[in-house]
Amino acid sequence: MTDYTSPRWGRSALVVIDLQRDFLDDGQAAIPGTTAVVPNVVSLVNAFRRAGRPVIHVIRLYPPGGSDVDLLRRDLIEKGAEVAAPGTDGSQVADGVLPRGYRLDADVLLAGKQQEVGPSEILLFKPRFSAFHRTELESLLRAEECDTVVVAGCNLPNCPRATLFDANERDFRTVLVTDAVSQTSPERLADLEKIGVNLHATANVVASLLAR
Repeated sequence: MTDYTSPRWGRSALVVIDLQRDFLDDGQAAIPGTTAVVPNVVSLVNAFRRAGRPVIHVIRLYPPGGSDVDLLRRDLIEKGAEVAAPGTDGSQVADGVLPRGYRLDADVLLAGKQQEVGPSEILLFKPRFSAFHRTELESLLRAEECDTVVVAGCNLPNCPRATLFDANERDFRTVLVTDAVSQTSPERLADLEKIGVNLHATANVVASLLAR
């Protein structure tokens, strides 16, 4: 039987989703458990850099008073709340994840452009849950000849889950790093396995990537 779902590490890319200060456990819009996964995300990012594989940090930005926002937060943002607001410290990626000294360029990102932060490492803004929605993610992955998407970051039920479903629908092999994403549960992980998502721990991903 032909295997269409197992990861091919030599053609993989790491997609880190919404790992921003406002979503850490002490942030303005805290997602419990997010701070705890930061060290594992840092390990993944470093491993992908060493392997010369692409790293794509996908982030949220909510201009206060704006309405181009997911329905879950639209009323809050329209009323002027500052959650991952452009230019704020809370919008920045968690410490240690980006190369030293890099900060988000909100003007570039909100214009739909990519911000380069290192060799084969970029930042992208997404306006909704999925990292594929109204972004250049798919074309970037195709240009790098990637067929495997490895997902880590913040709040599995929302953005990582939507991204994994959209990756699957685009015929990418998918991996969720279970100890590098917040808000997991046995039921949520079992549901993802049923659509062909591979579940791996950080140590296994790092070993597999660097052993190829």
